[in-house]
Amino acid sequence: MPIVRPRRQNRRMSASQPTIIATSIGFQSEGGDIWNIKAGPAYSFAAKVAGAGAHPRLCIIGTAAGDNPAWNNAIHHAFSKLDMVVSHLDLFPMPNFDDVEAHLMRQDVIWVSGGSTANLLALWRVHGLDVILRRVWQAGVVLMGVSAGSLCWHVGGTTDSYGPTLRPLTDGLAFLPYGNSPHHDGEEQRRPLVHSLVADGTLPLSYATDNGAGLVYHGTDLYEAFTETPGALAYEIRREGDTARETALPTRVL
Repeated sequence: MPIVRPRRQNRRMSASQPTIIATSIGFQSEGGDIWNIKAGPAYSFAAKVAGAGAHPRLCIIGTAAGDNPAWNNAIHHAFSKLDMVVSHLDLFPMPNFDDVEAHLMRQDVIWVSGGSTANLLALWRVHGLDVILRRVWQAGVVLMGVSAGSLCWHVGGTTDSYGPTLRPLTDGLAFLPYGNSPHHDGEEQRRPLVHSLVADGTLPLSYATDNGAGLVYHGTDLYEAFTETPGALAYEIRREGDTARETALPTRVL
């Protein structure tokens, strides 16, 4: 894969190689109201992978959830409990930074929310964020996300972007040359659909995560699987003839 050199170097170096952390890991309730949430160990793990030091810089991208300000505020608060320096990138009604790339280059971790993967991809492409994020990733900023924020980095996978019946999505960013199936154990349509898409060649070799599990890619190679939830696993789904074979991966508990 050719390396596109970033245009700016005005950032502290983070991960020693391009890294993506693709998960089915959300947040935990701390009670009181629905907005009082906390971030589990996966997020501190991402900061450690980024080599971030004492006060990691993290930018939230909530495009897939419509840049909901209440949700952004709740996530800000959750990450601030980890002593992170938190910002967010909005695209509605317009980008909230004059130089989006410069801001993202200054981060240690970029976290992408769940929501509509199809809408996320469309908006990112309109604003050139697909190209910017590739440069940022190749410069060493760790890209992390849940659900849509997991699927988007791959060739494609299974999505509810078009309605409650899951459908294939095949125009992902393809930073990673694989398919992806988040919430593999949490939604009954996920497993059979991704199996059929791999079996008929619609998707290439694919990786899936149960709720609570995540995948770490260094460059375009899968490095490890991990989980916050004992018993939750990640899986490889490989085509064999006209069928798909699913294999559970060794999944480390954080």
